[in-house]
Amino acid sequence: MAREDAFFQFLLRMGDNTLILGHRVSEWCGHAPVLEEDIALANTALDMIGQTQMWLGLAAEVEGEGKSADDLAFLRDAWDFRNVLLCEVPNGDFGRTLMRQFLFDAWHSIQLGRLMKSSDERVAAIAEKATKEVAYHLERSADTVVGLGDGTGESHRRMQEALDYLWPYVGEMFQSDDVDAEMVKAGIAPDPAALREEYDALVSRILGDATLSIPESRFAHKGGRTGAMHTEHLGHLLTQMQWLQRAYPGAKW
Repeated sequence: MAREDAFFQFLLRMGDNTLILGHRVSEWCGHAPVLEEDIALANTALDMIGQTQMWLGLAAEVEGEGKSADDLAFLRDAWDFRNVLLCEVPNGDFGRTLMRQFLFDAWHSIQLGRLMKSSDERVAAIAEKATKEVAYHLERSADTVVGLGDGTGESHRRMQEALDYLWPYVGEMFQSDDVDAEMVKAGIAPDPAALREEYDALVSRILGDATLSIPESRFAHKGGRTGAMHTEHLGHLLTQMQWLQRAYPGAKW
């Protein structure tokens, strides 16, 4: 695989993760349990969409076909997306939404920390700008996971169910392929597998404080990072997210 092609795929993975999860979180706007959480979730979604603008903007520049970040976000079909499957899992209840956010934030914070040392100055600059927001996201989602996991019997039960449901989606974040090998060779990004030990230590500490048990199985759903297979949920999400641009091409306000 040519380096530029691998770089483009890597940037899509970073941008698609924040785009799809950002859209999922935005679905809570107007529906969160309390006003403060409604605002917090909306702000989290906005932060992630802002990061998407930077990652997909750079991806469009690297691709060199005259496209924009908006083109990549709104004019691709499901099989062209490169986000991990965890990001497209439906929100479920509030507990599942926050557990999904925590599991992603923990990986995202570690990944951005490594990308701040990237050999590509543009990647390092995006990572440095995003890492402050993600540190806040992680602090908030971790605190909520602990509060609910170590809360009432009902909240503990729901958080354990959320963890049991989402854990099989964690492993995909640490799978490596030819794209990753090219990024490691170029010094642009770390090997995903190299992040697992730090991730496990962080997640184990927080989930321990939350009195939650990590499932023993290491089975991992996969296919999102390569585009080989997405869940049935992504197409529905894209139908909602892309309908305006699809119905009225080039629409602006």
